[in-house]
Amino acid sequence: MRKKQINKVCITYPSFEYNIGYPLISLNKQFQWLKNPTYSYPIIPSYAATFLKNNGINVVFLDTIARNMTTIEWFENIDEIQPDLIFFEVKTPIINYIWDTIDVIKEKYPNTYIVLAGDHVTALPEESMEKSKTDFILTGGDYDMLLFNLVNHINNGDKLNKGIYYRTSNGNIKNTGQFVLEESLDRLPFIDRNLTNWKLYSKINDHFKKTPGTFIMSGRGSIYNNYNSNSSNVLFNNIRLRNPINVVDEIEYLNKRYGIKEVIDTTVYFPTGEWLSLFCETMKERKLNKKVYIDCYMYLGVLEYQDYKMMKKAGFKTIIFNLPSGNAKTIEKLGITDNSVENMINSIKLAKKAGLFTDMMVKLGYPWENEEDIINTFEIVKYLMLNGYINSMNAFIFVPYPGTKLFKYCDENNLIVTKNWFDYDMRKNIMKIDMEDDKIFKYIECFYNLSFNPLYVMQKIKSIRDIYDIKYHIKSFKNVLSYYLNNY
Repeated sequence: MRKKQINKVCITYPSFEYNIGYPLISLNKQFQWLKNPTYSYPIIPSYAATFLKNNGINVVFLDTIARNMTTIEWFENIDEIQPDLIFFEVKTPIINYIWDTIDVIKEKYPNTYIVLAGDHVTALPEESMEKSKTDFILTGGDYDMLLFNLVNHINNGDKLNKGIYYRTSNGNIKNTGQFVLEESLDRLPFIDRNLTNWKLYSKINDHFKKTPGTFIMSGRGSIYNNYNSNSSNVLFNNIRLRNPINVVDEIEYLNKRYGIKEVIDTTVYFPTGEWLSLFCETMKERKLNKKVYIDCYMYLGVLEYQDYKMMKKAGFKTIIFNLPSGNAKTIEKLGITDNSVENMINSIKLAKKAGLFTDMMVKLGYPWENEEDIINTFEIVKYLMLNGYINSMNAFIFVPYPGTKLFKYCDENNLIVTKNWFDYDMRKNIMKIDMEDDKIFKYIECFYNLSFNPLYVMQKIKSIRDIYDIKYHIKSFKNVLSYYLNNY
């Protein structure tokens, strides 16, 4: 490997100006292009930038998405920065753009290191090494720590950790072995928010009720990863949690230092049990429950009413649920053996009864489901929405990403229609299912049409308690309209 020293690192995304909409790049959501922007803070790249800066490396965090930067502007910035290393976090639908961008960069700056990380290159690392001039690929979800390790290896000769792909001097592709996730998350520094341009992500997001808001991460990994297609299930093969006191310390710091009024926790499954109890108690002891709203992702059927009530008193505002299906056979296939559709419905009701906002994500188009199954799911969502149990709902076509068990299942059973990664952006169906493509999208439209039902609108009006509720409902309505803007 080359021995050029790294003095300046640029963590960035290329420009996506030639696509219809804004790219949604997030750990907990499938990739899609949005006409109505909602910005998700790139939290692991932000940790990577902080690690490097804290250890004396000059880091430039170059936003393109939140700044709506053009391609020309982006390359002008690269020309001005003159980085020794460029880092990209990538997902499946944008990997081709990344390869094209790398070719242009390498033609102009042949000695600049290019490093890729993310779920797609974790699943298919050799693909990007072969189809582009990438120098390194960091696999697994701790690519913040791996990037720091890589820079130390190049500058100081430190041993490379496991999970890194690289090229030898004669061009052969080698790797340091399967990634290992064993570092304590309490080792993570608090993110340098100013370095990572937090203000660009502090207002425009579907879930923010109060602003400025920001994002944190209490844990990495999930126990529910059998057939889930979230990128986190490719990146993390175990579960690690930060100490709940450490998380509260960060929330307190964010409130005092930056005036943060709302926090979205990006953990794919917010911690429960004793962890949750200690977290909630500490929030109340420090009176942060009166100062900061908390939004988080939670699995259905896991908590009881007293848990939701405890969360409400601790400052939680919104629970974001994923309804995998309204059908028992799908629940079983997804590996959720200790739960049922009835328990999931009851969980939503309990959260709402406790005074929490409930946002729902619904995925359609599993290869084993038919039209009747989709109608079953629709009837459940309709019942929950029209009776005021759901504050906001988003329906999507299910897209299996490489590296997930669902992708492997579909691939082995000849259910994958295309492996053109451009098509994995939810604008078309990429699996063989028991109905025409047009029909599945018509059903998705039926889900969104529920948001205009007078009974649902009345329930939303009845739930208004303050000016922030009004602003939140307006934002939710715009989010629904964005579906129609995306597709018509």
